[in-house]
Amino acid sequence: MAADPSAAAAAAPDPDGPDAVRLTWNAWPRSKVEASRCVVPLAAAISVPGGPPAPPPPVFLFVIDTCVIEEELEYVKMSMRKAVALLPEHALVGLVTFGTQVHLHELGFSDLSKIYVFRGTKEISKEQILDQLGLAGAGRPGFPKMPQQPGGPQINGMHPPATAGVTRFLLPVSDCECTLSTLLDELQPDQWPVETGNRAIRCTGVALSVAAGLLGACMPGTGARIIALLGGPCTEGPGMIVSKDLSEPVRSHKDLDKDAAPHFQKAVKFYDGLAKQLVSQGHVLDVFASALDQVGLAEMKVAIERTGGLVVLSESFGHSVFKDSFKRIFEGGEQSLDLSFNGTLEINCSKDIKVQGIIGPCTSLEKKGALCADTVVGQGNTTAWKMCGLDRNTSLTVFFDVSPSERSSQPGHQNPDLYIQFVTSYQHPEGQMRIRVTTICRKWVDGSTNTEELVEGFDQETAAVVLARYISLKMEMEEEFDATRWLDRSLIRLCSRFGDYRKDDPSSFSLHSNFSLFPQFMFNLRRSQFVQVFNNSPDETAYFRMLLNRESITNSVAMIQPSLISFSFDSPPSPVFLDVASIAADRILLLDAYFSVVIFHGMTIAQWRNMGYQNQPEHQQFAQLLQAPHEEAQIIIKGRFPAPRLVVCDQHGSQARFLLAKLNPSATYNSAHDVPPGSDIIFTDDVSFQVFCEHLQRLAVQS
Repeated sequence: MAADPSAAAAAAPDPDGPDAVRLTWNAWPRSKVEASRCVVPLAAAISVPGGPPAPPPPVFLFVIDTCVIEEELEYVKMSMRKAVALLPEHALVGLVTFGTQVHLHELGFSDLSKIYVFRGTKEISKEQILDQLGLAGAGRPGFPKMPQQPGGPQINGMHPPATAGVTRFLLPVSDCECTLSTLLDELQPDQWPVETGNRAIRCTGVALSVAAGLLGACMPGTGARIIALLGGPCTEGPGMIVSKDLSEPVRSHKDLDKDAAPHFQKAVKFYDGLAKQLVSQGHVLDVFASALDQVGLAEMKVAIERTGGLVVLSESFGHSVFKDSFKRIFEGGEQSLDLSFNGTLEINCSKDIKVQGIIGPCTSLEKKGALCADTVVGQGNTTAWKMCGLDRNTSLTVFFDVSPSERSSQPGHQNPDLYIQFVTSYQHPEGQMRIRVTTICRKWVDGSTNTEELVEGFDQETAAVVLARYISLKMEMEEEFDATRWLDRSLIRLCSRFGDYRKDDPSSFSLHSNFSLFPQFMFNLRRSQFVQVFNNSPDETAYFRMLLNRESITNSVAMIQPSLISFSFDSPPSPVFLDVASIAADRILLLDAYFSVVIFHGMTIAQWRNMGYQNQPEHQQFAQLLQAPHEEAQIIIKGRFPAPRLVVCDQHGSQARFLLAKLNPSATYNSAHDVPPGSDIIFTDDVSFQVFCEHLQRLAVQS
């Protein structure tokens, strides 16, 4: 009997099924004998696709603070136009603006400006947000799905049931560029009146909740970024850090230490909840804070860091730190940050090694097992972590514990090698899912009898960065933690353990070359912004620590111990000691402190420049000398995110403090009579590195 092929085709529109696997038998016999009697072998035909599926489009939801002056808002508009022009045409874009209230713009309604308004006074749940947007139930289990034809079309690369209505709020750049441009042109500073003696009413928390709710309904499991541009502190609703009354100052480190910041814990709790929501959705929170006042980065830190978000702190939306950094996240080519989404990290290691936890931009997936250590550091009690956002420079610090079993300790059962494997998977900017497996092998060493091998394997730069990240965490988590004292004790113990000396003879003390720079790193770490928070606001400290926790070792070392390069007529550009003695009247110094780049002109150089010698044909060499550090500074700035602040100053000028604060005070007001002409002194009572080393040697060699 002949079958109708057209009828068969209609009955089976997708013969390979959703998993693209077809079996000779879809019910298998339990025994080998029965299987052999089936004649046709038990087999599977697997369809291997010829190419990857169409990648989902990247999603950028901009959240703009309008409680700023007209000039600042114009800077925001300029940067936004440049950003939209750099986005790929298929990228999805949305817009939320907020001040006293939150406005979610319906970009798909191009006939006129259509806005959904949310009150900023109280916390609003994800369900309430969806109800108000007409998206209630979208993407939620049990919600009746819209009818869909087999193999039917997708909206913006996503299936309609999960994204019903998404095109009202999130559109491809190619479809909404004109609408977005018109909205930016019409955008005005918040019209709500601000009473004399009060701050602007700003509902940052509700705005971020609305953005997270929209993305959670429209883009489950797809990489998306909330990019928040903030111009001041939240003064109303969830996430509030200070009241509207200007007589109440924004919390300081002193207030936090004394538990005198009434809004802090409540705001941290709100952002912790927001972080959990964003992590469950796989979405990222980026914050660009541009204000002279604090905006609440200290409270937002948990949400930014756990979602792997970017953070930039500047004084104004017109400052190069903001403009260059904001543009950088949308650039492609060599300047691209390779922003990726939905990453996971899993660690496997030898049975005698346990994982204590991770410090860095990730959150625990709570995968517990035999590899989890009893002692927890950072995100612990797991061997798997989620990274909603990551880029080419993302760095995590994993802490291990050695826990040998009885069997491995017995002679004859010892494996000389240890293994650690890092399995990283993520969604590449181009949309493909990628996996990278890094397996390392190192040697076990009996440290009680063979310190030479331990010393040969010591990496002092990594050690300095790991300690910096560790004490930053302890300063946040433990009250009354004395970081300086802890560092001093650790350094003394290390030098006593691995130094070469005769007991009670400080003059005999020496360190192996692998340890030679470590005391210097610790000296500068003690004086850095990570330990000495006195002159910084809680927002600045949170900003510094977030970047320390996520940047590469090379970049993190620059934060701890800046580099100093000398430019002069006598010699080519060369590194010099980070010491006040490196200042000379006829020398230009270039300081790279990561967050800032300082060009410092000696007194004579500054005088010649002010007299215009560089403009005279016979002094072209001087013009080249002036230009050289600027060219070097631009190379540094171009390759760094966030863009560092460029400071150009002269010896004895007010901004010379940016350099002097980082230098070893080998010459102070107490020793001014010993300073050579043209050099400088530092007005401080801090000990110099030389005195620090003398004390270290004396304590390390004590019986």
